[in-house]
Amino acid sequence: MSFLKWLQGRGDRQWLQTFSGVKYYPVAPRPEEVRIVDIAHHLSMLCRYTGASKKFYSVAEHSCLVSEVGPPEYALERLLHDAPEFVLNDLNRPTKHTWWLWGYRRLEARNWRAIAQKFGLNERLQQSTKDADNAVLMAERKVLMLPLPGKPWLKDAPADVKIRCLPPEQAETEFLQRFCELMKGRI
Repeated sequence: MSFLKWLQGRGDRQWLQTFSGVKYYPVAPRPEEVRIVDIAHHLSMLCRYTGASKKFYSVAEHSCLVSEVGPPEYALERLLHDAPEFVLNDLNRPTKHTWWLWGYRRLEARNWRAIAQKFGLNERLQQSTKDADNAVLMAERKVLMLPLPGKPWLKDAPADVKIRCLPPEQAETEFLQRFCELMKGRI
């Protein structure tokens, strides 16, 4: 067997155990392995900004806030926009968007497709979701980060949201409550 052939299939056989005990294959994700309880729990335990914030601030809390900004018809997409991070972790933007990590972005897209299929969402994020994400980021920056010299690197106005720096258990509960609220009428 050639090295490239061996390397190509290697990740497809690797799995991780999720919080709920499911075998999840992050390189070859399947919608039937996606569990909202896993997404909520994992994201509530992940600190945004690779921990470079004044206080612990979870991806789950961030996701809830993003879901509240923008057109209501895409609120579920906005809640789940960072859901692939439940198995891939939260990477900072400068690192994630370097050409070195093109493989990470492909994995993120694969996992998003499985999540989108599971919950009946579009496989491409709406521009309004990206805009809401940036607006919440600007609000977070004002509360969670030390002042940065020079002009801001994003021109988006901060969203009118309240950043509370919830403990993981509360962030997980609020994420699941928001999910249930948004799923009403969709099933």
